Amino acid sequence: MRRAALLLAAGLPVLSLTACGVAEGDGSESAALGKSYDITVGLLLPDRDTARFEKFDHPLIKERISSLTNKQGKVVYANAEGSPKKQSEQFGKLVADGVDAILVNAVDSAAIAPDVEKAKEAGIPVIAYDRLAEGPIDAYVSHDNELVGQVQGRALVNALGEDAEASKVVVMHGPSSDPNTALFRKGALGELDGHVDIVKSYDTRKWLPEVAADNMRKAVKEVGAGDIAAVYSANDGMAGAVIEVLEDAGVTDLPPVTGQDADLAAVRRVVAGKQYMTVYKPFMLEATGAADMAVAKVQERSIQFDALARDLVDSPTRKDIPAMLVPVVALTRENIEATVIQDGVYTAEEICAPAALAADCAEIGLKP
Repeated sequence: MRRAALLLAAGLPVLSLTACGVAEGDGSESAALGKSYDITVGLLLPDRDTARFEKFDHPLIKERISSLTNKQGKVVYANAEGSPKKQSEQFGKLVADGVDAILVNAVDSAAIAPDVEKAKEAGIPVIAYDRLAEGPIDAYVSHDNELVGQVQGRALVNALGEDAEASKVVVMHGPSSDPNTALFRKGALGELDGHVDIVKSYDTRKWLPEVAADNMRKAVKEVGAGDIAAVYSANDGMAGAVIEVLEDAGVTDLPPVTGQDADLAAVRRVVAGKQYMTVYKPFMLEATGAADMAVAKVQERSIQFDALARDLVDSPTRKDIPAMLVPVVALTRENIEATVIQDGVYTAEEICAPAALAADCAEIGLKP
């Protein structure tokens, strides 16, 4: 799928907002082109279960578009709350209202294709955000999702050490309807297959933590809580559910559990030693990059000429889609300060707010 891979190892530092051209600038270059700033961008996000969408993605995109358009541009936002039908209705309303561009994080990448086609017929550019959508999309902004899985799988194998090959591992993938799941899976299994003993593997409907919890209870019953050496969890919501099930089963010395998204609850679990790692994806760069692309498309500037899309990806319905793929990094107890704190995602005060974390924060040098 990826035509030009980002060469980033899991241990490399995350780019700060000021270190990347996509997150800089005040729109003056666009002003020189004499393009209109009075634009409306539709933003469709898929659910409220993933904490980052409401807390970070929406406000970051809104702020960036305002900044790029001398505060004249606006964002019309809607959340599908996990429903493809609801998202289709929201998409249709944006098209009917004649917005200038649409950013969509599809609940179902295939189901959204007819809506993308209608937008195309109406002359509205559509940018797939975070998940690659089908249909005639104009561009794609996300992270290197195969690398996400690689980072998770590699971290798990490293955590298991010399005993990895004999270790019983439970695998919790995301839903098969999410195209990112296939990439996470490919990356993770490329690291896990042949290096650990995968005893149970599940797909998780709609990324729901309660579904992951049900599957984990099945795994505990069939494998035995004490015999599970590690759990590959594709994201943080599921990781939290997995850890709760293990604790309810009486496991006090928790096995390594992976995650993704660097949710605050997950970062706190990492601090406490309950979750081994999470993948930190600099969504500030993803969000600002998407906003830059949307404004550029409306102003009829080339996103490739402006170096906003240096990669090409393929979907089942379109080849050579211009893409921006933002790098990722493994977040562990050792680099919390150098990642989410340095980038301003959370403060040490926020992370260490629960009194129960005081000793753990002190142990790793986090000072509220």
